Amino acid sequence: METFRSQVFKRAHEIARTTGKAFAICLVKAWQIYRLKKQMLAGTVKFAFEKVDGTIRYAYGTLEQKFLGDVQGLRQPNPKVVSYYDMEKLAFRCFKAENLVRIY
Repeated sequence: METFRSQVFKRAHEIARTTGKAFAICLVKAWQIYRLKKQMLAGTVKFAFEKVDGTIRYAYGTLEQKFLGDVQGLRQPNPKVVSYYDMEKLAFRCFKAENLVRIY
């Protein structure tokens, strides 16, 4: 069983490998993602991320069980992306971990 710290460090290493940025910067981004996911487990959170085409997307996302229902994924968690349930689109979405801009 992985601890939350090992998940954060795996994500930071993945961001560093993908972007080539300093590990300290990638670690800060990984901790931001950890806090985002923790807040989404408790309720709906507004956040912004950069899309692949370069535009900024503002999203209201959640990971609350009452919205997810009986969803059971067959895939392993991917440290490259952050998955969430979009409250505006009413569908699952994801974005690249290094593209998180801000949590509101």
